Amino acid sequence: MTGWSHHLIIAPILVPLVVAALLLFFDERQRVVKAMISLASTLILVVVSLALLRIESGPNDFDGVYLLGNWAAPFGIVLVLDALSALMLILTALLSVAALVFSLARWHAVGAHFHTMFQLLLVGLNGAFLTGDLFNLFVFFEVMLAASYGLLLHGSGPLRVKAGMHYIAVNLAAALLFLIGVSLIYGTAGTLNMADLAARIPEIEPDRRMLMEAGAGVLGIAFLIKAGMWPLCFWLPTAYSAASAPVAGIFAIMSKLGIYIILRLTMLLFGDGPSAGFGADVLLYGGIATIIFGTIGVLASQALGRLAGFSVLVSSGTLLMVLGINDGAISSGALLYLVSSTLTISAFFMLIELVERGQDAGAIVLAVTMEAYGDADEDEPEEGEGVTMPGTMAILGICFAACGILLSGLPPLSGFIAKFAMLSAMMGTGAIGVPPTATVWILVTLVILSGIAALISMTRAGIRTFWSSLEGTVPRVLVIEIVPVMFLLFLTLALTVQAGPAMQYMDTTIRTLSNPRTYIDAVRNAAVVPDYDGVSSTNAGSK
Repeated sequence: MTGWSHHLIIAPILVPLVVAALLLFFDERQRVVKAMISLASTLILVVVSLALLRIESGPNDFDGVYLLGNWAAPFGIVLVLDALSALMLILTALLSVAALVFSLARWHAVGAHFHTMFQLLLVGLNGAFLTGDLFNLFVFFEVMLAASYGLLLHGSGPLRVKAGMHYIAVNLAAALLFLIGVSLIYGTAGTLNMADLAARIPEIEPDRRMLMEAGAGVLGIAFLIKAGMWPLCFWLPTAYSAASAPVAGIFAIMSKLGIYIILRLTMLLFGDGPSAGFGADVLLYGGIATIIFGTIGVLASQALGRLAGFSVLVSSGTLLMVLGINDGAISSGALLYLVSSTLTISAFFMLIELVERGQDAGAIVLAVTMEAYGDADEDEPEEGEGVTMPGTMAILGICFAACGILLSGLPPLSGFIAKFAMLSAMMGTGAIGVPPTATVWILVTLVILSGIAALISMTRAGIRTFWSSLEGTVPRVLVIEIVPVMFLLFLTLALTVQAGPAMQYMDTTIRTLSNPRTYIDAVRNAAVVPDYDGVSSTNAGSK
């Protein structure tokens, strides 16, 4: 990566940061202007992310190290682009476009500074995916959290404010743990640059290594809170279901940020050496507990928002479990599952608002209760003729069915392909043993049962929503609202059609992560750029 393309690495951070500052100069009454600027910014991010993804799909295993301020690592700020970060960048950009377009129907106008906070959220997310040191990871983490506080409270309302207060308190505690963990790691290793840290950890004395691992454990708790591992996940279903539809749609990627950081640090810092496998058992059994808790929550949920929130936990639990297994073949399928589940859950959160517009929630709860206790009117005459489903409800029903298929992992969509790739690896093609052990059978059973639970819950909710005998109004759905949902579901269809190339990319990503020396050498050998006088200039260098 040379020339102008090298500077694309900083664009996913710089573009939304500049736009967020620019939007503050516009009055809130100029919503159309602010919306167009914000939308243009997200579209630029899509183009940039696609370009970066294309570069990482090339013949080189590692292409981008950007030295901010032209200071060599580990003394300067480093941005690192590899296959995993490029994948997360394009996923974030696609979700942001869908969520932002959905919000233009009405949500961006129900509070102040929506677009500024939205762009700052993208700054934090993209920065966390690209940063190469733990201190700046904390900086971007805090930028993301500060923006998410305002977005969660956007629209006001007692339920949203109550959930927002809990969300803020939990994440402030996570930020404190983040600082404590980073301080312990710096005190023992003497560096926070990830590549330099990976090179130094094997050389740390045993007594200091214990303190370093304690710091890594505290740091891991902060990210497990964000990922939603049981029992640290009690806040997530309530917060996500209380958020406005577009905010919940973009929040779907935030739990995956915790997964990304754990995957990155686990394979980079604890892949080899005396600390190899650190925390693997916690991830494995914590993931199992999270799947069980999420599955129970999915079955027990009557409200669609709660169902979507617990589906996030099932997704996180599955990914954490795979991280605990630490097998390359399973991890490749897990990356595909991460992309598919994130797209699905984001689309589902936005679809829920459209579906619930035509429902009388009180009447539905009353009808379910009467049916359960046998108080329904059995003598009511049946209609002689069927009722034609309106076109709007038909479209919503198709989208709802697609979400159900994806969440439950039924064929032929990408949810099935991703789960099949994981399960087939668990059953013997990976490195965890042939024939499968009792633990493997438990893991396979949990993945299948979580899919069955999602199928039962989605079927029950679909029948109650679309086949209910109660009379309801057809929801008024704008094109600008249904198109983002269909767009995300179309991406899962494209992922299904291109499953072969997608799995090849995931395999390449895991192989690169499994060889931390590539990452370490690329960062430590990145050269500063000299000017014409032989003195380093202000531009960054690349490998």
